Amino acid sequence: MVRQVLQADRRILETVGRWHQPTVTLLMRTLTRIGDASTWVFVSLVLLAVGGTARHCGLLLAAATAIATVMSQILKRTCRRPRPSSGIGGFIALAENPDAFSFPSGHAAAAFAAAIALAGQGWLGPLNLSLAFAIALSRVYLGAHYPLDVAVGASVGAIAGAFVRILF
Repeated sequence: MVRQVLQADRRILETVGRWHQPTVTLLMRTLTRIGDASTWVFVSLVLLAVGGTARHCGLLLAAATAIATVMSQILKRTCRRPRPSSGIGGFIALAENPDAFSFPSGHAAAAFAAAIALAGQGWLGPLNLSLAFAIALSRVYLGAHYPLDVAVGASVGAIAGAFVRILF
């Protein structure tokens, strides 16, 4: 059963790889950069500095993305699944990878943590949920992750975001 899931995971990744177009690749690289940890830190600090309701959003964002990042890094170091570029002979990713391990996606975890933590915060909720899906898709499109990595990363992030909403 596990082998079948992993084979399907690989087939989906390889199918997505056949859809590459220069304009879409540029968009996906941009989305991946938006999903970097430095972006979440910067946005959190700006919101915290603004004060008022924005300060509360900054607190939610900082806490949720930090928890999601820690959780995803623990899983990465435990599971040690190689990136597609290492695990599939001849596979070339369109993005540089921050580390050697693929499972789960830290980008997806942080993006979904932000989306869930900020749900119900006016226009930030729907915007962040759309952004989270786009960032997650970018990781598969660019070959940085298998779809399963992204799905589990999104789940980890959703759990972290929900925990922070309950906490604050």
